This record gives sequence, C-alpha cells and structure tokens, in this order.
Amino acid sequence: MLSISFGMSLMFCIGNVITWRSLALIGIVPCLVEVVGLFFIPESPRWLAMIGKERESKATLQHLRGENCDISQEAAEIKEYTEILQGLPQSRILDLLERRYAHSLIVGVGLMLLVQFGGNSAISSYASSIFEAAGCSASVGTRAMATIQVRKCNLNVGFYLTSVTAAAACLGTFLAGLAFLLQDFHQQKELTAILILSGILIFSAAFSMGQGGTPWVIMSEIFPINIKGSAGSLVTLVNWFVAWIVTYTSNFLFEWSSAGVFFLFATICGLVVLFVARVVPETKGRTLEEIQASMIDLIQ
Repeated sequence: MLSISFGMSLMFCIGNVITWRSLALIGIVPCLVEVVGLFFIPESPRWLAMIGKERESKATLQHLRGENCDISQEAAEIKEYTEILQGLPQSRILDLLERRYAHSLIVGVGLMLLVQFGGNSAISSYASSIFEAAGCSASVGTRAMATIQVRKCNLNVGFYLTSVTAAAACLGTFLAGLAFLLQDFHQQKELTAILILSGILIFSAAFSMGQGGTPWVIMSEIFPINIKGSAGSLVTLVNWFVAWIVTYTSNFLFEWSSAGVFFLFATICGLVVLFVARVVPETKGRTLEEIQASMIDLIQ
C-alpha cells in the first residue's frame, strides 16, 4: 500500500504540469519495467516445494533471505504447509459455492464491493475536475492529496481500523456532497471550496490508512488454504471490475448530480461500517485455523 500510495502521489504531482494523455503514456513505462523485471524474479519457494523440487525450494529461499540467514525453520514450515495442502482435495472455482465457505465468500466479496463502490476510483480519477467544479484550485487540491497519500500510515490491525476509516470516509464524502449542495443554492464560494478540499482530503487519508488496504489483508486470512487461490482470484476480479464500473460511470453521475453522487458514496461508506460490525470477524491475534473455524461455526 505504501508503494501504491507513493505512485498515486507522484501521479497527482506530475499531472499538474502535463496533460492526461502524456501522463497515460508515462504510465506505460513502469509497466514495461515490470514486464522486464518478471524475468529476474525467482520462482516461489512454496511453489517449488509443491511441485516436488525441495532442493530448489531451499536454494531459492536461501537466496531471498541472504546467504547468512538460517532458513531451516522457515523451510520446515513450508514443507509442513505443502504436506497439508497435498492432503486436501484439489479445489475448483465451483467449490466456493459450498455452504461451508458462504460466510468467507460473503466477507471477501462483500467488503471489496462496498469499498470500491465507496468512490475511491471516481475521486482519484476525477480529482482535478471535482476541485475545479467546486471552485477550488485543482493544483492546490491535487498537491494536497499527494501529500496525504505519501504521509499516510498503513495500520492494518483488523476490522476496527476498517470501521474507523470507513466512518471517516463517510464523513469526507458527506462534506464533499454538502459543498456541491451549497453550490447549487449559490451559497458562499469560499465555504464550498473549503468543504470540498476538506472532504476529499479526509476521504483520501481514510482510504489510505485502512479502508483501502485492510480488506486485502482480511481476504488473505478468511479463506482455507485449499480454496485460497480460487477465492483470491475471484475477490480480486470483483474488486477491479467494480473499480472499472465506478470509474466509467462516475463522470455521468457527476453530470446528473454532483452533490447526489457524493451523498451516495457517503451512504455506501456508512454501510461498510455496518457490514464490518455485523459480518467481518476480528483477525488480529488469531491463527488462520481459529479464524476459519469460527467462520464455519457461524453457518452451522
């Protein structure tokens, strides 16, 4: 999340001095570097152990941890994990529909849906237009967002942080909606600018501190190891598909009602708080086995 936030901050800063088309072309460069870098990434030690290459697994693990690091304990844990996984039946995507996985699936997919529909993709994509529409300097607004993104604190400590940051995101989007509502009634322009800047910054800080990253941590903990791959793929697909929907439709929603769309985002962020309180289990200080056992017990 720190690297993502730094990248977003850099995007906002560069976007103040070049056009969006040039910014999009610049965005190709990191992608090309990533493609080239993939050829230099070693195979995962866990993957090598799963396909029976135990010697190569230990060699890769030693390379990743350093020549002077004792990897014996970690190698033993990987071996134990592999043996447990091989003893389980091979999972399929349809296995996710089984009743015993219902609660985990609801938490994983539901949390991603609500977080993405909360408006982050729309706000980050149309930040300049939002500030300009509210009578606030786009350069000042985006630079402030960049500062918030870089100085954020990634405190993934369970569902309490998700609830608090979702509540803060709700407040931020409500203030933004209030700003546009006052604008519709031709109220003071200075107050509108202050509200929109405050609202967007509160939302950006809240999303960076927990609402954006914590769902990914929770997702990695709630699914049993035999379906973790399939479930993770499904949840990730849902996350980015919804992000695309929000990004694509938000421009039309802003034209419909700038105040209305932010009040909609505020409502959804409020629903995140209720969803977490009612459905999402606390994962801090608990083993994966304890978390998964408690979720299965809830549906029996």
